[in-house]
Amino acid sequence: MRFTLIKDLKQDKSMQPIISGLLIFTLLYLVADILVKANSFGLFSSAIKLTLFGDEEEFIEPLSQASFLEFIHTEIFFIMMILLTLSAIYARVSRKKSFSLWIINAVLLSSLVSLIALAISYYFDPLL
Repeated sequence: MRFTLIKDLKQDKSMQPIISGLLIFTLLYLVADILVKANSFGLFSSAIKLTLFGDEEEFIEPLSQASFLEFIHTEIFFIMMILLTLSAIYARVSRKKSFSLWIINAVLLSSLVSLIALAISYYFDPLL
């Protein structure tokens, strides 16, 4: 995490391949994470609703509370680690500091809202 200590990353030539590699592996992780979630949890509202609440007609069991808490716990950790690392890089690399702060805050808030919305949708049964 040396890039968090260096003031100007553009002047340090040894950090450019390290940051490029980190960004490539982060992108690969995000693509793999989307594929895993699409397969296990679902990406669209109908699939997520079926995973969370099940379907009696198709004999699909709802997601247990322990499984949901384990899922949300790991999501909080991974989202936190990825977004904090990427925001530290983006804040150092971007040219417009005020714009980068708006982008970083918007991404962090949207990830927080998505986690809270998922928890609310699990614990408060939707009106069907």
